[in-house]
Amino acid sequence: MSTPLDGELIMPDEHLQPLLASLGFAPVGFTRRLDSWLCVDAARLNRLWEYYRNPMRSAGDDRSPKPYRHAQEWGLPRRITGEPSEGIARKEVVIENDIAWRIDVMVDFLVGGEVKIASAAADPARRHVISTLVNQIVAEHGGTVLWQHLATIGAVHGHVDVLVKLLPPDEPLLPEPASRREESAPASPPNDAPCDPADPGASTCSLEATARLARRIRLEVVEPARALPLFNPVDRRRLDAFVRVYHLPRPGDMRGARRAANSRNWFRRWFDTAGAAPSRCRVLEIITPTRWFKIEDDKLVAHGRNSLGELPLAHIQNVAAPFQWTGASDVEPLIPLQDEINTRLSDRAHRITMQSFRMYLGKGIDNFTERSVAPGQMWMSDNPDAEIIEFGGDASCPSEDAHLRELREAMDKASGVTPIAAGILKNRIGHLTSAAALRVTMMNLLARTRRKRATYGAGIARIGELALAWLDRAGLFKTTLAERQLEVTWPQPPVDVSCAEILSGAACAGS
Repeated sequence: MSTPLDGELIMPDEHLQPLLASLGFAPVGFTRRLDSWLCVDAARLNRLWEYYRNPMRSAGDDRSPKPYRHAQEWGLPRRITGEPSEGIARKEVVIENDIAWRIDVMVDFLVGGEVKIASAAADPARRHVISTLVNQIVAEHGGTVLWQHLATIGAVHGHVDVLVKLLPPDEPLLPEPASRREESAPASPPNDAPCDPADPGASTCSLEATARLARRIRLEVVEPARALPLFNPVDRRRLDAFVRVYHLPRPGDMRGARRAANSRNWFRRWFDTAGAAPSRCRVLEIITPTRWFKIEDDKLVAHGRNSLGELPLAHIQNVAAPFQWTGASDVEPLIPLQDEINTRLSDRAHRITMQSFRMYLGKGIDNFTERSVAPGQMWMSDNPDAEIIEFGGDASCPSEDAHLRELREAMDKASGVTPIAAGILKNRIGHLTSAAALRVTMMNLLARTRRKRATYGAGIARIGELALAWLDRAGLFKTTLAERQLEVTWPQPPVDVSCAEILSGAACAGS
């Protein structure tokens, strides 16, 4: 993508609607699609992330015993939270995040080790150079940590997008992930010299040159709540444009917001993330196969040419879902069960609070109320009908325990992650060998992991292909289309010894 030319940085507002029309987008339809995405789709995606993270926020009342609220309280009934109904007191709220550890276990199984990327080039020397370059590009952006971030975002939202860009020659090479620099304009292909200028298909390249080329590539992980795809109205499989929507604070309002934030007490500054926020401007980055545009508050501030000739976008579905852009989220089907678990735990906490104390009724005993009830305390009475009746306390509720146990079993089936996958052993696994028993117990999780590796593997290969295509188009490192085909090798679990091998080994030892 080329850098904005002088004189093209600022354009009047009346040029915006013809611009959208020239791209094939009706201005009214585009505005409606954008508003629908921000109000409905983005809000839904943000809710999925909150159920996964379950962040803690200030309740606004510092005198409360628990002056904080969790995000998962959104799904609790009003009879427990007491909000926003008047006259209903807040009960004991218990939140047990049974979603986060399951998502983390899925990510550990999917990307628990190093993912290796290799070129499919026929020449071994070229294959080694290209593979080294692609893996170096990944290493510059975090390596395994990058794939774990993608797996986490995909598991929560159902999909994740990565923009592959090339830094212009006048922009400094940044070691940190470029997703933190959202305010920067799309990059342009530089005109530096290739790895070996005399050979368009260099088969040797020094480590310094490889690292220098790798730092020219920028991988931007796009938050799903900020990504708006625009499909072709005739062919829904084709993407006409990709829009990234985010907000930036206005520079003039930062000082007042900082002064208001410092005036609050430490507790509100720690937990309250919504108060005293400066006014923000909405930024749209529209990328098409041929052009890119940056719009701030409906004003075109920058634009340029996309010299790659295609969308530099790698779209990854968490689980392949036909006829839709977003994949299947691992969090969404667990939300109703999570709400039910939190509701029943809160009900049980309220019941225990109201019934846990014991009371004693003395019949036919003089001065019963004048002596405290304590271990070893004795009362004397001449009344043969005198007795002390004990009532109250937390009585056993087998149906309540069974209901909670069945809810957690339903979470196991819906997610495919059992507590044993996280290292929690409650009962015996069985009479099989430990490896075979564990494999049977986690069969659903292992099958789901293999299914995810198909979509994530294709996305990882697509990221590498786009990076090589940028370097080829810029003349930095020439590659052919066949050489840009990549193969992804996932980390494999340890090889387990089967029962037959154990028995055969024992038979040989006995003979």
